[in-house]
Amino acid sequence: MSQTLDGPVPGAAATGLDAADVGALHPVTGRPAGRAAIAVLMAASCMPILGAVLLSPVLPTLQRAFAGTPGVDALAPLVLTAPALMIALLAPIAGRIVDAVGRKRLLVGALAVYALLGTAPVLLDSLPAVLATRIGVGITEAAIMTCCTTLTADYSAGSRRAKLFGLQTIVTTLAATVFFGLGGALGSNDWRTPFWLYLVGLPLAVLAAVLVWTPTVPARVAGALPPLPWRRMLVPLAVSLVGGVVFYTPIVELSYVLDGLGVTETAAIGGIAALASLATAAGAASFPRIVRRGPAFLLPLAFGLAGVGLVVMGLAPAVPVAVVGAVVASAGTGIMLPSLLTWVVSNLSLAERGRGTGRWTAALFLGEFLCPLLVIALSGALSGIAVAVAVVGGLSIVVAVVVKALRPA
Repeated sequence: MSQTLDGPVPGAAATGLDAADVGALHPVTGRPAGRAAIAVLMAASCMPILGAVLLSPVLPTLQRAFAGTPGVDALAPLVLTAPALMIALLAPIAGRIVDAVGRKRLLVGALAVYALLGTAPVLLDSLPAVLATRIGVGITEAAIMTCCTTLTADYSAGSRRAKLFGLQTIVTTLAATVFFGLGGALGSNDWRTPFWLYLVGLPLAVLAAVLVWTPTVPARVAGALPPLPWRRMLVPLAVSLVGGVVFYTPIVELSYVLDGLGVTETAAIGGIAALASLATAAGAASFPRIVRRGPAFLLPLAFGLAGVGLVVMGLAPAVPVAVVGAVVASAGTGIMLPSLLTWVVSNLSLAERGRGTGRWTAALFLGEFLCPLLVIALSGALSGIAVAVAVVGGLSIVVAVVVKALRPA
């Protein structure tokens, strides 16, 4: 059974950690989670990001390959967005399974199935069949993301948890940049080739089986899961849903804003997108140094920066101004993600944490799924995508003011 954190923590000194920063201990060795286990969780956290961005560069090619399929204009984009919708719908269920049967078993199984379903389109000649595998990938991603986030919270506390949540955002952001480039390079000749990258799930499943361990739920709650504190979680989850929309707006819409300003070269758009991605990583890297200020400071800061940046980006009269706006917005979203996650999980017990992180993951990815739909709706009602981006920025500023007034703890 994993030990509690009251009093001296055996094995903490050997790892260079303060007792206040140590989460659950290994049920056999009595030691905190080491770097190898954390590295597996960070790598596995990138798998849902792989599904989100890897296929974006090849989507037009895939659509042309299945041009004879009825409804191809609607089905092809779903190949990209269906996994995010599945994560939003099923992460809460994954969270309950995580709390009920354990984190490790679900993570290992999900990574293995993810690899098999992810590579299946290489052998398929039907767009509906490809879409079916993408729905399956989304189901496994819901489990992977929930398990990784829950275990990261289990394995750490205090300043170490803040550092790991920040690191998770940095790693996934940089991975998105790399995957976007790999998807474009590998798909230049054949839309099927990028799907081979999903095989990385198999070695990760093996590493997770060897290095990851599940903390034991205390005996007093092992028989029945305690109810979640819904009333306390409702506001953080609602803010996280809006945060998901704001977080993905610069990622999804920057290329359209640049195109409207006359930047049409793929290399130039990619370079600017990479700069914005680095700003997200820089914002996440600053999180451990400012986390002690608490959600009442961090969330208004994050939403305020993101909002101002999106307004500047959307209303920019020239490319350099749009780039500045994108960088500012991305720096804000880099602070936003770990701040939201810390806010949600900090008051959850070990027996509640899987379901809590599952619901947070669902809220975030529902925001991702809704982001392009909201921007399209706003652009139709207003005068284009750029103005719609500015409106999302205004919404973010409003959320910053509201959260500031709520003074979250």
